[in-house]
Amino acid sequence: MSVIGIGMDLVDIARVERLLEWKGDRALKRLFTFREVDYAGRRAQPARSYAARLAAKEAGFKALAGSELARKIGWRDLEVIIRSDGSPVLVLHGPARRRASDLGVTKIHLTLTHTNTTAGAMVVLEHGEDEGTPPLELAGPGPYPEGVGA
Repeated sequence: MSVIGIGMDLVDIARVERLLEWKGDRALKRLFTFREVDYAGRRAQPARSYAARLAAKEAGFKALAGSELARKIGWRDLEVIIRSDGSPVLVLHGPARRRASDLGVTKIHLTLTHTNTTAGAMVVLEHGEDEGTPPLELAGPGPYPEGVGA
């Protein structure tokens, strides 16, 4: 395996709190998928979860950068979901999925962290096959279920 993209970002949690107070549902629908809103909305401190997801999306943008297609990636084209074991997964949709395919991405590593004031994320993209590792699933069911959100 070889690393073909790295991205890292930090987001101020208070800034996300202000954004949510000011723009509310409009910001949620523009920036996050249905599953992300559902997950973060059930947390004790939703702004911290939203900030971590924004950091992951920005880190993903940085890791995928470098082409005209990469500039077309929207906020909801990168989605953070949580596996049953609690680990985060970056799922790609639309232009993000196509850009990853163009790069030959076979594995995406995502880590999230936060303090009381800041959320951070790092994304590493790899290319190549590891024996015994299933191929990368670049997309889930999509940013919103049919007929919901937008």
